[in-house]
Amino acid sequence: MAFKKLINGAALLSTFKNIQQAKNYKKLSLFTLFVLLGTNLLMAQSSATSNTASTEPAWGSIAYYIMLFFLACLGVAIIGKILKLYDLTQKMQGKKGINWNNVMGICCAIFLVAGSYGAYWSLTEQGSMSLPESASIHGVEIDNMFIVTTVLTLIVFVITQFLLFGFAFVYRGSDTRKAYFLPHNNTIEKVWTIIPAIVLTILVVFGFFTWTKIENSSEVKGDLNIDITGHQFAWEVRYPGKDGKLGNVSYKLVTANNRLGINYQDRKSFDDLQADTIVLPVHKSIRLNIHAQDVIHSVYMPHFRLQQNAVPGLPTFFKFVPTITTAEMRVKTDNPKFEYLLYCNKICGDGHYNMQKVVRVVTDAEYQDWIAKQKPYLTDAVKKENKFAEAAPSGAKQISSNRLALNN
Repeated sequence: MAFKKLINGAALLSTFKNIQQAKNYKKLSLFTLFVLLGTNLLMAQSSATSNTASTEPAWGSIAYYIMLFFLACLGVAIIGKILKLYDLTQKMQGKKGINWNNVMGICCAIFLVAGSYGAYWSLTEQGSMSLPESASIHGVEIDNMFIVTTVLTLIVFVITQFLLFGFAFVYRGSDTRKAYFLPHNNTIEKVWTIIPAIVLTILVVFGFFTWTKIENSSEVKGDLNIDITGHQFAWEVRYPGKDGKLGNVSYKLVTANNRLGINYQDRKSFDDLQADTIVLPVHKSIRLNIHAQDVIHSVYMPHFRLQQNAVPGLPTFFKFVPTITTAEMRVKTDNPKFEYLLYCNKICGDGHYNMQKVVRVVTDAEYQDWIAKQKPYLTDAVKKENKFAEAAPSGAKQISSNRLALNN
């Protein structure tokens, strides 16, 4: 009955000879019916789901929030229609209708107060979720640049929002005053063009020199070269052996046994090491050589403020110096189980969430002890696949029992 009265209420508007409003009223009523039916369906599905293995509450689903959004929009639309109907009724009775300038001015004032509280809440709640201090040298510069940019934009945000909504409320339309029309003013144009241009130029130049310093491509003797290769859905890590150099790789050489496509015609490859954990010596220059074997991945190490894409066929790299060991960070964060982590920051497929790797920063002595225990990529299966054999000249004394020769 309630819906029938609601739909038949369109007849009231037709008596005011406003057919278009009557049509809109009917559409609004039908939309209300649709939303309520959809809500019932959603709750029924949630109830059915809760009776099965899933225990996710109704408010945990995306559909629930979408429905809330539509209901909020519907509520605003209904209030608007009620006010419009009231305004029309007042005018028909010869009374002064609603002052819509006041209504919009008050709405702007409410939005300013609510928005200011929302911005404050976001700064206090989400701001407390920031990462701990940077664990790399360049990360300190990135944090400084981020703080400066955030403070400047926050100042501009506060000023512009208060002026925008404050002026809309204070100088709302009124019968007692007339708006001043300003067609053009060169001084104002110069002020709001030159000042932002200067500020943005400073930020861009500051950022340019910082980024150029971070993306230093020069080879420095003593850099620890580490290969990181991404594929769906894991990271492969390769360390240099005693020679301190990594051998060449080629996608054409990838096999089940040689998953990185290491070229064993390059003798620097013979002692390359594999590792399940990325272990880094503190205060040493690290060069990550980044590769991808299938789709675009992204090396993301947030505590070091490091991110670089891994692009198939386009090797990239990133250099940084870790400054805080894992043990020190556990003390700083008061978390005895803390670990630095390497993530993939590109949605690379259904197993994307699983592309994580533990990164551990240790002292130089601990690093040397760890690296000595790692196994080479040159396994017996790889030797057999590449037709390696013990080599010694016929009739001559064998010099070394582990010397290798390439028989292809």
